[in-house]
Amino acid sequence: MGKKLTVRTRPVRSITARQILNRMMFHLKFTRCKDWRTATDFDKYLSLSLAIRDFIVERMIATHRAYLDRDVKRVYYLSMEYLLGRLLTNNIVALNVMPAVNQVLRRLGLTLDAMIRWERDAGLGNGGLGRLAACFLDSMATLELPAYGYGLRYEHGMFRQEIEDGWQKEEPDDWLKFGYPWEMVRPEYIVPVRLYGRIAAEPGTNGKTRPVWVDWQMVEGVPYDIPVIGYGVNTVNFLRLWQSRAHEGFRLDVFNRGDYVRAVQEQNWAEGITQVLYPSDNTSAGKELRLIQEYFLVVCSIRDLIRRYRKNHREWSGFARKNAIQLNDTHPALAIVELLRFFVDEAGLPWEEAWTITTKTFGFTNHTLMPEALEKWSVSLLEKILPRHLQLIYAVNQRFLQQVEVHTAGNLETIRAVSLIEEGAVKQVRMANLAIVGSHSVNGVSELHTRLIKSTMFRPFTAIWPDKFNNKTNGITPRRWLLVSNPGLAGLISGKIGHDWIRDLDRLRELERFADDADFQQAFAGVKRQNKARLAALIAEKTNIRVDPDALFDVQVKRLHEYKRQFLNALHVVTLYHRLKRNPDSAPVPRVCLFAAKAAPNYYQAKLIIKFITAVAGVVNRDPDVGDRLKVVFLPDYDVSLAETIIPGADLSEQISTAGMEASGTGNMKLALNGALTIGTRDGANIEILEEVGPDNIFIFGHTAEELMELRKSALYRPADYVDRDAELREVIESIRNGHFAQGDASLFTDLVKMRTGEDRYFHMADYRSYVDCQGRVEAVFRNRREWARKAIVNVARMGRFSSDRTVSEYARDIWGVKPLAIQFRD
Repeated sequence: MGKKLTVRTRPVRSITARQILNRMMFHLKFTRCKDWRTATDFDKYLSLSLAIRDFIVERMIATHRAYLDRDVKRVYYLSMEYLLGRLLTNNIVALNVMPAVNQVLRRLGLTLDAMIRWERDAGLGNGGLGRLAACFLDSMATLELPAYGYGLRYEHGMFRQEIEDGWQKEEPDDWLKFGYPWEMVRPEYIVPVRLYGRIAAEPGTNGKTRPVWVDWQMVEGVPYDIPVIGYGVNTVNFLRLWQSRAHEGFRLDVFNRGDYVRAVQEQNWAEGITQVLYPSDNTSAGKELRLIQEYFLVVCSIRDLIRRYRKNHREWSGFARKNAIQLNDTHPALAIVELLRFFVDEAGLPWEEAWTITTKTFGFTNHTLMPEALEKWSVSLLEKILPRHLQLIYAVNQRFLQQVEVHTAGNLETIRAVSLIEEGAVKQVRMANLAIVGSHSVNGVSELHTRLIKSTMFRPFTAIWPDKFNNKTNGITPRRWLLVSNPGLAGLISGKIGHDWIRDLDRLRELERFADDADFQQAFAGVKRQNKARLAALIAEKTNIRVDPDALFDVQVKRLHEYKRQFLNALHVVTLYHRLKRNPDSAPVPRVCLFAAKAAPNYYQAKLIIKFITAVAGVVNRDPDVGDRLKVVFLPDYDVSLAETIIPGADLSEQISTAGMEASGTGNMKLALNGALTIGTRDGANIEILEEVGPDNIFIFGHTAEELMELRKSALYRPADYVDRDAELREVIESIRNGHFAQGDASLFTDLVKMRTGEDRYFHMADYRSYVDCQGRVEAVFRNRREWARKAIVNVARMGRFSSDRTVSEYARDIWGVKPLAIQFRD
């Protein structure tokens, strides 16, 4: 284990206000075709963005010229999701031109806040998987690593969330409606993509036949590049996104015969591949489209990186020494088969050589502890869409199982468990097994997660390859999640310890000596109060609910899933409500319970939980007995930009997932870095946050993962028993059953109650009392504002471990074998 990579600031040529103004006026005139009198605010925003992009592009050209000239090893990060957030402010900060930009805008009578309102979040992701990928891109560039991201350019993202009568409603996320100033189309690198067809046997060498993929349909992948800027260095990498289009496109001959629908049918089908992130897989057509999406990403990316490798190399033996491909979860696992197919079918390599190069090239990051979340594709569907790839999967599996049979002395249980093919009524290909077998490294994303995948889900594999599995605890970029999103706190920190923490988050430890300083506590609390006032204004704008910035802001913001237990949080809200109704003269700490989350469109239970939260909000917020002592808010359409306002204003961070279910989590890190105290279970990275901040500076409750495993094994868990012996819980459940939060409709939330008092797979009832009592401890500490501020400062000071710079440096050192390259930039 070596040292982590050092993040150094390289000499960066300063950019003046005059240069920015000149570029802005250039684009206003020659790109937008306007003068200042006719320009709209949108024209001005776009001209500023393009001016900033010009300075980025200069460094981008220098970066990739250096990569080519030095023939460096490169990292390719394959992910179905990237949650980038708005880029204008982030790019201005990375270029260190904020003072110059503000000078220009003041001269023009503009503000940066007014400009960024025009920018839409890129609709390229849904949750933590996509945000982690975006943080990694930032860190790879800041660490000066030769690295590229590959993803898909979804025209409509996942969806835009609206709330109607308390229910989630999905609308298209038209983030590209007015264009996107940061991307550059690269039509010269279009990749042909073959789908469907059959395998024919054709004559090969030595009188043998060889399989050939024939009668396929073809679509094309068009690449769009988004620059990724390293902070304080000249490195500019890029994220390449693929958009689908028809190979032939518009059929003029068919159109002229009067068949107007069929004339564009192929075009519409092809373009539909990248229309939406995660199309519903509840139908056979949806499953088919989703598999095509994954393969489309894979084949475009593999062909592209092979093209790049061929610029400097003609032999394939050095391929793994120059390329490292990291699979962000199982979605891009077909990349293993596609690279193998290229080596065998097109490069003509012998099988063993092709497979050795392939496995040395790939690393696989697992992000789940739920077996049902591991992707599987039916053999029949793969045979229909990718017949040659299915052949190769069977060939890989045959060779692998022969090795396993020798290794385990023919243990059938192990052979069945590790096989790439799951036998059953419907034969399926296990994509996680494929990713493990085809990679030289498999990593989890927190210490608990890695320990559990090695001892449970992937235990048979660890017996075969004990050294293949390793941990890389997730991290977040402090540039986006503190410097940009919380400038007040960032300025306060820099005023005390300097600016080096921006590139080396471990330097935040120097802040701890001010934790007991009354003046610093007051300044820290003042910044938090300002952020809460900003969040309160946003809440009023979005929901028309007025909240008191001096209340405890209790925040749970994350993807809606039962294991994340937003419903447990809501049960606590109902508990507080009943206490106020029983004791209307009581004086608890005023609390604002804020939720923000999207539910998958076909996930009924998750959508019902949103309806329940909004229903509880409707009752609580209108009750005169409650007043400002308790408010409940559901903010719709959660995205990165919304998070950048919520997270700095949070007092309490809800990280209450069922222990053993959350792989890591990164929201816990973002909130703690911004001075929120955590209430959470011993799950994911919560455990490592506990280790860093100490038990006195975090609120831990609930059963451990091991305790819950024992409950499951024993089959003695009876949720109804917990309800029967807890008067408050019983009161809460009965009020839901009798329709108190559904305008008397006792049936509306029946499923929610049945699921929790029946099977209760995620142990809401088991952890309820521990959670509610822990919330009591939260309230007691919050009454002592100095003590709360001290704990919050300690949390911020001890977050250095959770920088994505640390995470990425470990990947680079232990998995990728890639080294930084300083970029020298000259005019």
